[in-house]
Amino acid sequence: MKIFWRKKKIAQAMTEVVLLFPIFMIIMFFIAKIFSILVLVQKLEIASYYAARKWQLESHLHLQYAQGWDETNLKTTIKENVAEYIGFNNAAMRRFLNLKPNGLELEIERTQVWNIVTITVNTNPAGIKLLCKYPKQAICVRPAYGINCDLGYDYLCSGGKKLQVIKYVPNRDRPIAFVLPGLQ
Repeated sequence: MKIFWRKKKIAQAMTEVVLLFPIFMIIMFFIAKIFSILVLVQKLEIASYYAARKWQLESHLHLQYAQGWDETNLKTTIKENVAEYIGFNNAAMRRFLNLKPNGLELEIERTQVWNIVTITVNTNPAGIKLLCKYPKQAICVRPAYGINCDLGYDYLCSGGKKLQVIKYVPNRDRPIAFVLPGLQ
């Protein structure tokens, strides 16, 4: 007969949990910050398509409407919708995508054939100070990495970036009503 009988316990080693969980969380934070720039680029592409298409379909060629209604109402509506879609009106999305408040610019340039719709978004630094421990000159060695390393370091550490999407939209002439010959 066993007096000191013990039940065998299976448990996770405490050392693994204590050491690996913080490392896992740091890696997940880095991945989320890199993922945020990818999300922002995709949102910019979709928003620029929306802005260009809406401008193409609703803008006017007549000077009276082009300087009046298009510049005040249509451009304002497009900018508000683009800001809403990208996430400027949501504080959590603005933090996730590193957006500067009031960092959205919408410019539309009219030419004879094309309308040039430009959306510019200004971002804050990504805020990963752990990667910014060493100066840029030590990390971005000139022959090996070049200008792309400088741009990445600037985005992560010093100041934000300016992302810009340009769409060329043809002028849309208002269609003339189609009338079958012989019905008049």
